[in-house]
Amino acid sequence: MRGVTVRTPVIAADGVGSNDGRRLFLKLENLQPIGAFKLRGAYNKIASLSAEERARGVIAYSSGNHAQGVAYAARALHTKAVIVMPENAPAIKLEATAGLGAEIVKVGPGSTERQRKAEELAAQHGYMIVPPYNDEKIIAGQGTMGLEILEDVPGVETVLVPVGGGGMISGVAAAVKLSRPSVTVIGVEPALAADAQASFRAGQIVNLPAEEVTQTMADGLRTQSIGPINFEHIRNFVDDIVTVSEEEIREAMRRLAANPKTIAEPSGAVAVAGFLFHGKELPARTIHVAVISGGNIEPAMLAEMRDKSWNTLRA
Repeated sequence: MRGVTVRTPVIAADGVGSNDGRRLFLKLENLQPIGAFKLRGAYNKIASLSAEERARGVIAYSSGNHAQGVAYAARALHTKAVIVMPENAPAIKLEATAGLGAEIVKVGPGSTERQRKAEELAAQHGYMIVPPYNDEKIIAGQGTMGLEILEDVPGVETVLVPVGGGGMISGVAAAVKLSRPSVTVIGVEPALAADAQASFRAGQIVNLPAEEVTQTMADGLRTQSIGPINFEHIRNFVDDIVTVSEEEIREAMRRLAANPKTIAEPSGAVAVAGFLFHGKELPARTIHVAVISGGNIEPAMLAEMRDKSWNTLRA
């Protein structure tokens, strides 16, 4: 992935964190070329295909960031990309995906609906499916974040990772735990789309209805269930999963918006929200790293967050 993805920096979040003695560092995946971590897994998967498979074209299903990752990677590898996206995906993500040359097919809001459509089109046209999370090559690509965190923050004690379908936390947790078992890995997801936590607690995959998970503002985490491969990684390598409210996500975004380098979309801010507001649910550790998984925020929402940040600073 060298030369395609960026080795994103980890910076101290001294102006964002708590005043209880804990320290927070931020892994800035919002600085990837597509503004999100998804490029890692998407490129790793498409690059692993044979020349004949790439010649057939690839298809993916995504609410936005995976769509951009696949489109970017496909363009770099001279492969046709078709992306099935929900009609309610943020305009900024739809436009960016189209701008990268992908063909977009729109469906309803449910994550299972877009998966079914992608599988249908793949069967019709012979496209190779590039799934958003339930795939070992995708997981391995995302896991490179974990290796970079361990190198850049040698004293890290807890890593907080957003959870949607589970691809990112699967890779990061495996990389961290297999390298340094003493580090705690915590998943963070919206309370309105808490399928991963429910699955973790139940010991089996829990599927939530689309009308429930689509209520969260964190559009990248509106998955109805985690993938089977991801579930096994989570069971083996993740210590716990906590949930955050919509207001907590907004407040984390507001604090992050004060620095242009740390701007986060709702999905990208959940790990920081977990650190800020759920410290009592975390192990008593000092050095934390939270992944800002994406920064593809709608301009109107960003303006609102910056306005609130400025008003708070003036007050």
